[in-house]
Amino acid sequence: MIWSLLKVLLFLLIVASLTLGAGILLDTGGGIRIAAAGFEFTLGPLQALITFLVMVVLVWLLMKLVGLIVAVFRFLNGDETAISRYFDRNRERKGFQALSEGLMALAAGEGRLALNRAIKAEKYLAEPHLTTLLVAQAAEAAGDTRRATEAYKELLGSETTRFVAIRGLLRQTLAEGDTETAQKLAAKALELKPRHLETQDILLKLQAESRDWKGARATLGAKLKAGVLPKDVYRRRDAVLALQQAQGVMDEGVSIEAREAAIEANRQSPDLIPAAAMAARALADKGDRKGAARVLKKAWDAKPHPDLAAAFADIEPDETPTQRLKRFRTLVANHPEHEETRLLMAELHIAAEEFPEARRALADVVEKHPTQRALAIMAAIERGEGADEAVVRGWLAKALTAPRGPQWCCDKCQAVHAKWDPICDNCGGFDTLSWREPPERTGPSATGAEVLPLLVQPPKPVRPDGAFDETKPVKEGSEQPEVIDLEAIVRRGG
Repeated sequence: MIWSLLKVLLFLLIVASLTLGAGILLDTGGGIRIAAAGFEFTLGPLQALITFLVMVVLVWLLMKLVGLIVAVFRFLNGDETAISRYFDRNRERKGFQALSEGLMALAAGEGRLALNRAIKAEKYLAEPHLTTLLVAQAAEAAGDTRRATEAYKELLGSETTRFVAIRGLLRQTLAEGDTETAQKLAAKALELKPRHLETQDILLKLQAESRDWKGARATLGAKLKAGVLPKDVYRRRDAVLALQQAQGVMDEGVSIEAREAAIEANRQSPDLIPAAAMAARALADKGDRKGAARVLKKAWDAKPHPDLAAAFADIEPDETPTQRLKRFRTLVANHPEHEETRLLMAELHIAAEEFPEARRALADVVEKHPTQRALAIMAAIERGEGADEAVVRGWLAKALTAPRGPQWCCDKCQAVHAKWDPICDNCGGFDTLSWREPPERTGPSATGAEVLPLLVQPPKPVRPDGAFDETKPVKEGSEQPEVIDLEAIVRRGG
């Protein structure tokens, strides 16, 4: 507080002195007359001002000369670095000034200016871990990738700056699209700093994209040890990676390892549908049908899903429709009112040609949630009961423009996938696919083109899996619809 007051008072004193001097010069008119040692000098206002400036410069030079004399005196007294420190002091001042300006320019997004200041700081300062780093980052911001790469490579020689250098080179390789080199750099960076969160995420993403599931599981374990990943999230994601590792082993034909990895994935995350389905099939191949059924029942209790039903059917592939219907009742016993249960049981009753039971099983699903699958099942029921063809066509016409129902949908980009995969093909997100109904992005066209398939050929009966059965004839007593020649209609102009 006192020092601030003194600075203000000193400033006011200087301003007052300059004002008083200017007033004296104006009052004298002829300038300033100086008499000393028998000599007399008369200076005009401009001459007086120039003389004052020269005196200031002489005083500054005198101070510098005094400092040099003091440095020489210390050198003569045994201080060997006194003279070098005297000259280096000015260089350091200029260097740190340039370094400061470079950092400010870099923060402001002025890459080219930051690079110029960094080169200047590198010239004056003997601090390569500071100046070379600033040169690298400034060159990167300015788009000079060659200079940035050279600067980062220089930083690799020091243990202090090695991690920063690898991280910078990692950004460079990622920008160039060289994922193979980037993965090696990320692995090296993680060795230097195992708890670095950004490096962990980058390496995990690169390993997942390259299908290196074993390495990805190791990286995921490092994230858990670092304390940045909750245990439940770790178990889920490790199960996803174990599942993909099992799939890779299965593709290679090593069935024993595939079974173990699939069962491990299901054990870690019982609600992971693909893991449950793969584990069940692995157990069934091993001969443990009861174990396979137990795995699928547990997964069905967590979340009913068509893939689980398909895996449950594969346990007994040669059973009759009636036997299958009886066996599936044990699977769906805990969720009889779930929509997936109703659709599944309706399909099974259709396969057994129990159409009234299929209608009762379907209940009010077509009113509450009319999806393509539900409406197609309803059309099959109507046809199986011998309803008029117009009624069947009406249900199928509704199915053409109805929502498709739950699908594998990415939680980040909303992209729809035909099957589950740990990596979204659209946005590259890891473990972002969930079984849900995506937002509808399309609707019926203004021309009503959705009903054109109904004009081209009649609908066919539906199998229990939701697909049309081309081998099954239409029930007796139902009218065979006439196939309309669409090309003839077009030629006649409608």
